[in-house]
Amino acid sequence: MESGNPDIYLASRSPRRQELLRQIGVPYRQLDVVVDESAHEDESPEVHVLRLALEKARAGWHTVENGESPLPVLGADTIVVLDDEVLGKPSDRDQAMTMLRALSGNTHRVLTGVALVDDREATRISVNNVTFRELSDAEIQRYWETGEPADKAGGYAIQGRGAVFVSHLEGSYSGVMGLPLFEVADLLDEFDLDYRRGW
Repeated sequence: MESGNPDIYLASRSPRRQELLRQIGVPYRQLDVVVDESAHEDESPEVHVLRLALEKARAGWHTVENGESPLPVLGADTIVVLDDEVLGKPSDRDQAMTMLRALSGNTHRVLTGVALVDDREATRISVNNVTFRELSDAEIQRYWETGEPADKAGGYAIQGRGAVFVSHLEGSYSGVMGLPLFEVADLLDEFDLDYRRGW
């Protein structure tokens, strides 16, 4: 929904986040932003993911606030956490294999922070528990060869082939995908943005 009159800007290149906004009928325009995603020393995963979502939204807002009709900017960040260790995007096959072996047969957390910024700022966090069945090395290898794990936090995509690994999900499916729609809708309501008008 990048044409017409947008309600917000989305500070993300993620096609999954764009798809999720379209799912609930939010007109948006996409913005490219670049922020340093490194964790700060002694920063908890919850603080980290909320800080990055807010920094992305702020970076987007700084690019549009001097326009003729500046709109709020939505930022989001997702991380996968296993035993208090943050699993980022695997840099190569070996790292993906290591990550997926660690997730095999275990429960991990997927945290997604969302932030909406104009001259106000508000944030929400979605905390989700995802349990994997046991995975064989052969299955992990074949999954790597699909190309899907390469740019995904934790090395898998729940909305893709990686869905077959998930035996149990406690929380928000859209939150694990990268944009928790309950929390996003709550932010839009807080900013008096009527995304339901097109329903």
